[in-house]
This record gives sequence, C-alpha cells and structure tokens, in this order.
Amino acid sequence: MTDTVTPEGINRFWLDEVGEEGWYARSDDLDETIRQRFQPAWARAADLVPGWATTPEGALAGLILTDQFPRNMFREDARAFDTDPLARSLAREAIANGFHLRIEPPGRQFFYLPFEHSEDLADQERAVSLFAEFMPGENLRHAELHRDAIARFGRFPWRNAALNRVPTAAESRVMEAGGYGALVSGKLSLADV
Repeated sequence: MTDTVTPEGINRFWLDEVGEEGWYARSDDLDETIRQRFQPAWARAADLVPGWATTPEGALAGLILTDQFPRNMFREDARAFDTDPLARSLAREAIANGFHLRIEPPGRQFFYLPFEHSEDLADQERAVSLFAEFMPGENLRHAELHRDAIARFGRFPWRNAALNRVPTAAESRVMEAGGYGALVSGKLSLADV
C-alpha cells in the first residue's frame, strides 16, 4: 500500500497539495490525478474506512475518500454518489464522537458535506444546523442553497442527467439558467421556478 492511500496521505494531498483553491474548481487534470492515485482505495473504501474511523484524522480521510473524491473521479456519472451512504454513516459517527471539533476549519467542513450532498431533507437540515453552529459563513450559504433545492424539488436537478432521471419543467428551467452556479451567483432564485 502506498503512502497516498493512508489517512495521512489522503489528508496531505487534499488539504495541503490541492487546498481550498482547488476543492471546488473544476479541473480535468485534478480529476485524473485523483483517479490515478485514489480510485483503487475508493473501490476498497468499505473495507478501509472502518479502521480509519477511530481517529479524527482517519475519519477526515475517510470522508474525503468517500464524499469528495468520487465527485472528482466520476463527474456526470452515477458512480459519483455510490459511496454517499458510507460517507453519511461515517460523518454521523465522527460527529457523535466529537471528531469534527478536533479538525480545524476549513477541513472541518468535510464532516458536514455528506449531509449537504444528501437528497434527504432531514440530512439537509442537519447540514445547515452544523454549518450554522460550527462553520458559519460562505459554507452556510451553500448549505442553505442545497437545502432549499431539496425542499423545492426533492432532489438535485443537476444530478438528473448522471442518474438518468427525467427532469420536471421547473428543474429544466434551473438547468437552462446554469444549474447550481446560477443559484450561487443570484442569476436565478428558486422562487422564480
């Protein structure tokens, strides 16, 4: 096993090498790097993550592996969401153990994002609550936008193509306006669709 598939290797790569500037920027090169370095570990996540979940740093690495990396490795592909249930389970356990409070921001957000990525309204409310209490600011704004989309549609319109779902007319209007980016920029309001 190489260093990059240890919790320390994952955390060093994501937090230090990629850093905040790269976490949410689309980059084909970064996506390919993640596939090359971490896809084998992601495929074994169900076996790896339970052993890592006993420390704050291990839980953080497990969350990055199961919630963040698949979104890079499998853009516009249903596999991007395959390990979401594992990520939510890990996040619940880690938060119950107080691990999230032992990781400084901005890394702390990765304990809350599995709930923000869920298409379940209760998970969305939990994401908003966690960000409001422990990481208010821009992250809270994104959590609220995600929650509001789930409250409005019951699902994320920007996942429809990857999941082969037929969009509603309102979802199509969101996507035609620019999807999530249109909501973030204020170009579109959910009240308008």
